[in-house]
Amino acid sequence: MTRPAPKKRHLASSPFPPPVEPVIEQFEVGDRVSHDAHGIGRVRSVEPTVVTVDFGDHAVRVASPFTKLEKL
Repeated sequence: MTRPAPKKRHLASSPFPPPVEPVIEQFEVGDRVSHDAHGIGRVRSVEPTVVTVDFGDHAVRVASPFTKLEKL
């Protein structure tokens, strides 16, 4: 098993701005969502790092940070 790379430390004297932390959207059961590959669906269950979305003919577990999932 591989470990993720450690975060690089931002120095206060650096001329470059610090990297922006991505905002992770929060979903609730029943939310209507749109997925880039699967289309429109409804959130069926929410776990700390995974949401299960029902797209009608199939259900998909989508992992955080939910970059391809958008609330409608």
